[in-house]
Amino acid sequence: MKERRQNKRFAATLPARLEIITSSRKKVYDLETKNISASGAFVYTKDSSFFHEDARFTLDLTIPSDSIKELAEVKSLIECEGRVVRSTSEGMAMHFDRECYIMSLRGS
Repeated sequence: MKERRQNKRFAATLPARLEIITSSRKKVYDLETKNISASGAFVYTKDSSFFHEDARFTLDLTIPSDSIKELAEVKSLIECEGRVVRSTSEGMAMHFDRECYIMSLRGS
């Protein structure tokens, strides 16, 4: 099978807060990534059956400051929006709409 990914994917376990965008109510889940690229991510979840394909989401990823030497005193928060493209027994694959925004949070 030919590889269709356009961006390099990195194995990275990052804390992720996923908010499913619905018209009825706010649903927020604390998860972890399995891997991530510039255009998407795969997150672990024990029950991905409630995440249907094309579900819209906002994903906040926290990058621990000790993982990036240059940012030793800064925590970075990456915010992405997109849609679910596939669910499996391990989790779900997500595609980002566009580049994610990186926000720096100064530690106290």
